[in-house]
Formats: sequence, structure tokens, C-alpha cells
Amino acid sequence: MNHRVIALALATLASLLSQGALAQGLRPSGAPSASGLTTRPAATPSITLPAPTQGSSSSAPRQADYIVAVVNSEPVTNNEVRSRLARAEAQLAQQGGAMPPRQLLAREVLERIIVERVQLQQARELGVKVDDFAISQTEQAVARQNNLSVEDLLRRLARDGITQERFREDLRNQLLLQRLREREVEARVKVTDLDVDQYLREQQKGTDVTSMEINLGHVLVLVPENATPVQVAERQARAQSAADKVRAGEDFAAVAREFSDAPEGQRAGGQLGLRPADRYPELFVTSTLGLPVGSIVGPVRSPAGFHVLKVIERVTAGVPSTVAQNRARHILLRTGPQLSESAAAERLAEYRRRVQMGQADFATLAREHSQDGSSKEGGDLGWATPGRYVPEFEQALNALKPGEISEPVVSRFGVHLIQLLERREARLSQREQREMVRDTVREKKLDEAYATWAQELRGRAYVEYRDPPQ
Repeated sequence: MNHRVIALALATLASLLSQGALAQGLRPSGAPSASGLTTRPAATPSITLPAPTQGSSSSAPRQADYIVAVVNSEPVTNNEVRSRLARAEAQLAQQGGAMPPRQLLAREVLERIIVERVQLQQARELGVKVDDFAISQTEQAVARQNNLSVEDLLRRLARDGITQERFREDLRNQLLLQRLREREVEARVKVTDLDVDQYLREQQKGTDVTSMEINLGHVLVLVPENATPVQVAERQARAQSAADKVRAGEDFAAVAREFSDAPEGQRAGGQLGLRPADRYPELFVTSTLGLPVGSIVGPVRSPAGFHVLKVIERVTAGVPSTVAQNRARHILLRTGPQLSESAAAERLAEYRRRVQMGQADFATLAREHSQDGSSKEGGDLGWATPGRYVPEFEQALNALKPGEISEPVVSRFGVHLIQLLERREARLSQREQREMVRDTVREKKLDEAYATWAQELRGRAYVEYRDPPQ
């Protein structure tokens, strides 16, 4: 069972915004990572709206509801699981992924709901809140990502039986989870120079699976499920013959067409295609790890049979030598009991209007009102490489042309008004390259820290399972 595929399908309608490292009151964005039920949220809104389908949760007859689990005295109902399960199945179908048994997927869905419920309870206990303005901003971001207006987005959701109130409540919960994770997990992560050096060494050796893409040639000689020892030996000999021919210099594609029982043997000359290493079976990755391009491995045994593998291509994510840099300035208003996100956004929208009308100067307003360390520089943040800022800030910045001013943008630090001053292609210094590596290492450590934190929180919760979901 591919739990990575399931984890992607189990995301609620909004998988939002992640964490990063402090810089000028802003933090760098991170890449999404899915590793089962303890997956951190994606770096930017990433929502695939399911096409209306026959038999969806909105059109299927609803059976009598009942409690399937109790989480710290809070019930989880069968209809909650059914609703989330329908979305997971629709998303898997749309992605073309293998559909797991429904009972297994239902259990995964239930566990995901339990994990989220525990975290939402923790957020409430700690007083974590989300302003309506942040929800509206996220709603607009979701619409943009799906190339829709907000009105069209809501109509599309309504066709699937999802009201705006329910959608906004989903967004609120996801933002609560995001802010809780930022508060509880960020402090756990430290990146040392030794960590950076180790990452660079792994890059050079080609052993860092998480940042690697590979294209393997594959010959599969199937072994029947109840094969006799004689049949197994015969199948192994056939696989060994294929490996010997390839090692002797014969064309791999021709050998695959002759020997392989896998579909790609006939269709693609045995090539599985360039893909992230974690999308390959673990046996394939461990068998070829660290080997140079052109290497032949096998036969190696799996429950399916004997495999012969060829390393056709390997791409390891390195540090770029040149990048597009932005020079921006901003005004930051920090929110709290005295200033809500909505009120801060209204104030910044008025600053924006005054600057655009020529009634005020952006730098002067930043010096007078910004609550960031950059205020004394008129809000100037200097030149920044990709990944320096939190995702919501960087996304807004990347959408601007030089001279343009964004609408107010909510981040974990408050509400920002951003102006892009200049954009350029620049060659990175060695120090800047190491800082980009540091950001990458930090993201990996955040994934690990989040998984540990989520497991600890889940372990402390009281969970009583009742009747299984149907």
C-alpha cells in the first residue's frame, strides 16, 4: 500500500502554507512533504477540486449516523468519515492513482481525522485564533490556484455539496493547524554548519533519496504465487540470462522486450521514467543507491518475481549557481488583542491607496508605521534569493512587477504591504549557496520534527474506537 499516495488524497480541501527560518521578521518557504498521516501542510495552497461525480457524498443516500470514535470526549461520526472518504476517493481517481481497498482507506481517513481533531483541540486550549480576513485571503488564493474567481469556486464547491460556510470552516481549521504547528514545532529545529556539510556530502555521493530523481530500466520475470522450487529456479535462471545479455552489451530495450513480463517491457523498452526516488519501490532504490549511471543490478527477488534493473538516469537536486532575486520593501503591522488582522488590513489598504494616488511615500510610511526591523530603512529588505520569505509573502511578491504594490498579505508575523522595487538574475556567492542549502536542510528537519511532535500529541490523547466506519 502506497501511504504517500493515500496521504495526498487525504488532505482536506485546504493544505496550506508551511514553515521556515527567520530573516527580517520573515521566514523562508518550504517544499511540501507527504509521509503518511503526519504530513506537514504544503507550502502554498494546493487544492484540486474534484469534478462532480455520480455517487458522491452529496448525491449518495446518507445512512443513519453513528459515532465511530471518541477523541478526548469529542465524537467523530460515521458521516464525517464518509464525507472525507468520498473526497479522498475522488482525488485518487482524478490523479489516476491505484485505488486501495475501501476499508483500508476508510481506516486511514478516520486516523487522519483523529490526528487533526487532537491538534485542533490543542490549538483551542492554547488560544490560537484565525481572523476572518485570513480566511478570506486564503479563499482567494485557492480560487487563483484553480484559475477561478471566488464566485466560480463557490459554485463549483456547491455542485459537490460543499457550502461556503463549510468550506470556510475547513480553511479556518487548516489555518489553525498551521499556526499551531508553527508555534509548537519551529523551536525544535536548529541547523548547524555540520548539518549543511553533511547534506553537501550526500549530494556529491548521490545518496540523498529525498532530493533524487531516477530513471530505471526494468525487466521483470514473474514468479507464480504458489510456484514450486523448480519453477522458482527456472524463473531465476531466465532473469539471470537477461542480466547476462545486458552486461554483455546487448541493448536493454531489446532484452526487456524479449524477457520482461512487465507492461513497460513492451511499451517503453523497460524504462520506468524519470521520477522521484520515493515513488519507486524501496527494493529498487536500495539496490541502485550510489551506483553510477549505466550500472546493472540483479536479478533481485521481490514477492512478484525477479527483477533486473539498469540505472539510466539520475538527477540530484543541487544548489543553483544563478537565481532570480527580488528587492522589495514592506510595511508590517503586528496583530494581537489591540489590532485584529482585519483592522490591520484596512489600515494598510488605506496606505496603499495613498501611495498610488501620490499622496504619500511608501518609505516614509514604513519608517512611521512599520513594526519590522527594516522600518528604519524605509521597509527595504534588500536583495533576496528564492526561499527567504514565508510562502504567503513570497507568493505575493512573485506576482508583482517592479513598482507594483500588493494588497495586504497575512503571515504568521502580522499583515504586510509589499512593494517590489527591482528583480534581477544574479550569480550566487558561496555563502548564499550555503544559505540556500541551510534552508533545504531546515525543511527536512521540520518534516522530522513535525512527525515526532504529531506522534507525541496523538500518543497523549484519549481515543476510544467504536463501531467501524462504513
